[in-house]
Amino acid sequence: MADDTSRDPQDEPDDLPILRLPHEGLTPVVSSPPTWHETVSALASGTTPIAVDVERAQSYRYSSKAYLVQVRREDAGTHLIDPVALERPCEEVADLSELARAVGDAEWIIHAATQDLPNLVQLGLAPQRLFDTELAGRLLGLPKVGLGPMVERYCGVRLLKEHAAVDWSIRPIPDDWLAYAALDVELLTELRQRLVDDLTAAGKDEWARQEFDWLITWAHRPRPERVDPWRRTSGTHTVRTRRGLALVRELWLARDDVARADDRAPSKILPDAAITELAALVPRQKPEVPTAAQLRQIEGFKRRRARQYQSTWIDVLDRVAAVPTSDLPPLRLPGTGIPAPRNWEKSNPEAWRRWEKVRPAVVALAEELSLPVENLLSPDALRHLMWAPDGPLTVEAVSAQLAGYDARPWQQALIAPLVVELLG
Repeated sequence: MADDTSRDPQDEPDDLPILRLPHEGLTPVVSSPPTWHETVSALASGTTPIAVDVERAQSYRYSSKAYLVQVRREDAGTHLIDPVALERPCEEVADLSELARAVGDAEWIIHAATQDLPNLVQLGLAPQRLFDTELAGRLLGLPKVGLGPMVERYCGVRLLKEHAAVDWSIRPIPDDWLAYAALDVELLTELRQRLVDDLTAAGKDEWARQEFDWLITWAHRPRPERVDPWRRTSGTHTVRTRRGLALVRELWLARDDVARADDRAPSKILPDAAITELAALVPRQKPEVPTAAQLRQIEGFKRRRARQYQSTWIDVLDRVAAVPTSDLPPLRLPGTGIPAPRNWEKSNPEAWRRWEKVRPAVVALAEELSLPVENLLSPDALRHLMWAPDGPLTVEAVSAQLAGYDARPWQQALIAPLVVELLG
């Protein structure tokens, strides 16, 4: 057991025991209303914190929904829940939010909660209190905050992560995958307690509490829709013409329709590289779309699944060829929001001078506190503050502006006096 937070995980011995099976053995997957009610009753009877994890199939399926939820309470055991099976129409549909109501304000332990909380909220499994073991590790300045390294550091055992990227939508789920999933929550309660001790010793326990409370509110916020999500296609920077960019857009949209209908990850239908390679063939001098013969020569379009929809891709070529020049997308969208600080020196010299004074001091303070600088204050909050300070340069006014950018009280208390000192 490692208690010294200054210890480097690389110092751990190579012969740490490997944890392969849950201590209590592998339990059947909860996939029917009767077994669900038993699980709710068992977990509701416990008194210890609740360790939770979620498995998805994003690399395989169109949706990023949860395909397995692991829940463990030390005095109620581990329960592996199949939310897809429980939501199927039958004589009785299980209400997953029943679990959240049954356990009340019990603390939920999650590793990297920003990944799992949206899935849990979607299922009606929203915690009232939270402990994020990964975020606790960040606040402690640990060099590695993955679950594996942290379990090695604090619990003295090794977890095998060979099933991290498997297709969790497969049914039935193989037993070795289920063992892997159960082990992801096996030691979270022990890990949490050791992190609590270290956070308290470092004087960072209140910081952690504020962070965890903020995460709960963040999880319930609606996610803004991206403008032109097709522009995020890998390799778009190689496309030099507006008609080529229109080809990227129309292929992306056609692929998205296919992927949604098939419930497949878009990359499994047609890789990004194939889309941008084809679009990059549109010449600048005479912006004509590629031919069907050129399409067939590109490796990504030769894949078995892509070939199934070859007529769809060829229809896209014809459609893009007919788009009037006035309707072609611009090569770049006009900038919105605050530009990158590297461009401030000319566009906003005062903001540039503020940035050059404050940013190095924030980085130095983060190093002094053994924190990643982005956990001391989000880069977006610092950019907004330096771009246009709002109101008088007082600790109270700066704190209020930081609060508007989602900075927590502990962050305001550290950053606001620093800013006033440097800029006042």
